[in-house]
Amino acid sequence: MTESDPRRRRDPSSISRARRYTPRGRTVREAADGAEDNRARENGARDREAARRERNRTAHQQETDDLAARRRREAAARSRERRQRETGTVTEPRKPEAEPRRTGAVRSEPVRRTGTVRPGPTRRTGPINPPRRGATRVRVTGPIEVRPQASLPRIGNPRRRLRMAAAFVMILLIVSGARLVQLQVTDSAAYAAEALNQRLTTEPLPAERGAILDRNGNRLAYSIEANYIAVDPGMVKGDPAELAARLTSLLGRPASDLEPIIATKETAQGDPIRFAYLQRGVDLAIGDEIREFEDPGLIIGEDERRVVPGHDLAANVIGFTGGEGNGLGGLEATYDDWLSGEDGEVSYERSQSGQPIPGAFYREEEAVPGNDLQLTLDDKLQFQVQNILQDTVKEHDAEFGSALVMEVGSGEMLAMASTPTYDAANPFDVDDPEAYRDYATQATVDPGSIHKAIVFAAALEEGCIKPDGTMPVEQTITKGDTVYEDGYQHGDAVLSLAGIIAQSSNVGTIQLADCIGKEKLYEYQLAFGLGKPTDVGIEGEAGGILQEPQNWSGTSPGSVPIGHEGTATIMQMAALYGAIANDGVYVQPTLIDHKIEADGTVVEQPEPATHRVVSQETAESLQYLLQAPIAAETGTGRNAQLENYHLAGKTGTGGLVVDGEYAPGNVTSFVGFAPAEDPQYVVAVSVYVPGGGGGGTTTGEAFKEINEFALGYFGVRPATEPAPAFDVWG
Repeated sequence: MTESDPRRRRDPSSISRARRYTPRGRTVREAADGAEDNRARENGARDREAARRERNRTAHQQETDDLAARRRREAAARSRERRQRETGTVTEPRKPEAEPRRTGAVRSEPVRRTGTVRPGPTRRTGPINPPRRGATRVRVTGPIEVRPQASLPRIGNPRRRLRMAAAFVMILLIVSGARLVQLQVTDSAAYAAEALNQRLTTEPLPAERGAILDRNGNRLAYSIEANYIAVDPGMVKGDPAELAARLTSLLGRPASDLEPIIATKETAQGDPIRFAYLQRGVDLAIGDEIREFEDPGLIIGEDERRVVPGHDLAANVIGFTGGEGNGLGGLEATYDDWLSGEDGEVSYERSQSGQPIPGAFYREEEAVPGNDLQLTLDDKLQFQVQNILQDTVKEHDAEFGSALVMEVGSGEMLAMASTPTYDAANPFDVDDPEAYRDYATQATVDPGSIHKAIVFAAALEEGCIKPDGTMPVEQTITKGDTVYEDGYQHGDAVLSLAGIIAQSSNVGTIQLADCIGKEKLYEYQLAFGLGKPTDVGIEGEAGGILQEPQNWSGTSPGSVPIGHEGTATIMQMAALYGAIANDGVYVQPTLIDHKIEADGTVVEQPEPATHRVVSQETAESLQYLLQAPIAAETGTGRNAQLENYHLAGKTGTGGLVVDGEYAPGNVTSFVGFAPAEDPQYVVAVSVYVPGGGGGGTTTGEAFKEINEFALGYFGVRPATEPAPAFDVWG
């Protein structure tokens, strides 16, 4: 250090030197130089603080050890007292030693547990608690009862708690592991299948229903492409009531019907509902509009809708289908299995938005289309016959009616009309279920005088009368307690067979039936097809009632021959006159021309069942005689005459039984064939007129008009000879 060093020239005073060691008095330079000293002092302070905490911990541990030692001593004392009570000896309790004064950290010496007992106070052999002075001393020789001291609370064992906690955790881990193994190994397939079912949707693929064609191939009923609207209730967004309100106008169903279907998510057994129809046969435009709702719960699929272009044309024969596409009436019901085909189905996985998942599970079973059915009906003839019948019913205030045209020889039905009728395109829009009824095959009535043709045929066949024969006929005849009379006043006269037929003589017919006999008459009734359905093909065809001879009453010989005490359908009566027109051979009526499979293969129908009823000679004679009601001046069917054709037929007036009683009015009918000299077609007309009326006056005009149109439509040549002249009187 040189003289020029400022520190040598500056001789610090004692105050300055003391300030150097005081933090307050240090300069900046001195504080920097003493940083290391400050760290040393801080380290020393930490050491002192650690030492102080160690001393406190040691003192606390000492106190804990002293407390444990004291508790052990107390436990040992209690043990000695218990042994003394058991042996009967009592020792003076030890006085507790004075605890040494604690001046600092005290360390207790551990108690050495050996077999020796520390020296204590002199054992006392006298009684405990000796009596006070002046009191009588009682010497106690037996064991003395000692009251036990209150025991201290038992100290918990932490090791035991730890072991229990460890065991609980171990059990929990084992159970969890076993459950994981079950889920991943044992039940994994089941849960995977359940998850697939939650995503899987199965939709039907409706089979195309076959068409119903007329004899010329014109479609009377067929199906077109449409949509069905279904719902997956579990995926519907929003309120089901609001969705039902939006759909009601589009589907044509009330919201009260739609809402339960949309809101019901499970079956009664608890299974989830993934598909439920809301409406079938919906127009494609409506399906597109519903698709715009973008609701994943709505399903719009491919379906079909039944179309009936003629609406009410032959509706009672064709029938109709239900909401599920199944046949419910007429031929639709009778041939439902043939027309319906087999539905298919498609299964696929859907996302939460309702869209198919690409590349996921997909399976499709194609639908098998139905087959076609070609009928014997002619749509143009059907239309004309139906209009004529409706005009007749309206003109005479009739309640119902039916009209038929059948081809002679083949038994094919060319037209079958009923009224009232309905629109088969909207089959459920009717006021009265009776509109569905086919009156030609399902309405049974008393046939009345059209039944007399059976008696005439049997009388000729059995030789009771010849075709040109005569017989005396009175005005009345009595059978049982009933008097039967002729409607045409002729008094006691001789009538020819042509006259009996022309005037529809009840008395002459009953006399011929008496000649035949009731057993033989019953046989002819069966042979002509009465008492059983014709099996023409209409669902629910009636067979009528035919009285067996043993069930005849006293009036039956008079009632049965003229068409009472029994019922029949107009279809049965048409088949009866068809047998006469077919030279005595009965042919079962039929509506089915042939069947057509889905691939176009034609399935020919078997030939209709036939059997001979009367000889050809008898049939030809009757074909001639049945012209008398129309050609003879006193005939009941004079208003059915045609200018260019010769018609043959018989009028009838019967009754309608309702609830076991005859309803007011009459069932009037006219059944015959044309041309009479070469029969081609059978025509039958029947109407129920509550106000009453005769067969000729009510149905004669309709019979004529239908024959006129049919003969001209099918190109039958007009007659070249004049109509025969009949002598009705003998």
